[in-house]
Amino acid sequence: MLDNISSTKVSGGWHKQYSHQASSTHCAMRFAIFLPPDTNENNKVPVLYWLSGLTCNDENFMQKAGAFKKAAELGIAIVAPDTSPRGDNVPDQDSYDFGQGAGFYVNATQAPYNTHYNMYDYVVNELPAIISEHFPVNDKKAIAGHSMGGHGALMIALRNPKNYVSASAFSPIVNPINCPWGEKAFSHYLGDDKNTWAQYDSCELIKHASSAHYIPIRVDQGEADNFLTEQLKTENLFNVASQKNYPIEINIHPGYDHSYFFISSFIDQHLQFHHQHLSA
Repeated sequence: MLDNISSTKVSGGWHKQYSHQASSTHCAMRFAIFLPPDTNENNKVPVLYWLSGLTCNDENFMQKAGAFKKAAELGIAIVAPDTSPRGDNVPDQDSYDFGQGAGFYVNATQAPYNTHYNMYDYVVNELPAIISEHFPVNDKKAIAGHSMGGHGALMIALRNPKNYVSASAFSPIVNPINCPWGEKAFSHYLGDDKNTWAQYDSCELIKHASSAHYIPIRVDQGEADNFLTEQLKTENLFNVASQKNYPIEINIHPGYDHSYFFISSFIDQHLQFHHQHLSA
């Protein structure tokens, strides 16, 4: 059962927030959806799933990215889930890069996190089923995200290439098994056996991807991003994609940082990129 928290008209369409009890995360989850103008049962639209980064929830992208005008023009719905399970009974740490607000889009295997931190199942299976059941959308999906959410978007698309027609990311964590953010999160959520980490690492997934299942990917990265070298490691993605001839467009932008100022500057291009594939 969905509980409608808010409904706001914007760019001729509607931005709505909902909460529901999620079976995958065993807690109440919140998501937001933008429905473009004239969306109805006789005019179903494709969906772009947006995954946000560390410390964020469903509101950051919806309020700061400036995506509604172009999404309305192109006829694309946008769904933005939260970044982790939340609640008094959900394990947490006093840390911005782990716990609530930092789910990393994995299925945790280690106690006490394995009961609630199943964001992979939530994003891949439970949430799309809810959207399909309750909203006038068609069966075409794309996925995008920023930072930790960029990691989630690329990783989920690479693991489920039949589910999405395209994927994109701003400033993604592309090689989490080899960066401090990823090492901290994966060791707590997945345990010390690093062999189990590779299934959630985009660089590792591309290494083993079959060309029969390649999907188009776009990545935009700010050159002035202070996380670029230590955490994001875009160069590693470029190298492995080049070796595999994987169809990834990587755009480096001088002067831009890690913020939503960067995202808002190029979100229209990402929406247009996805539209090409969602409308094919």
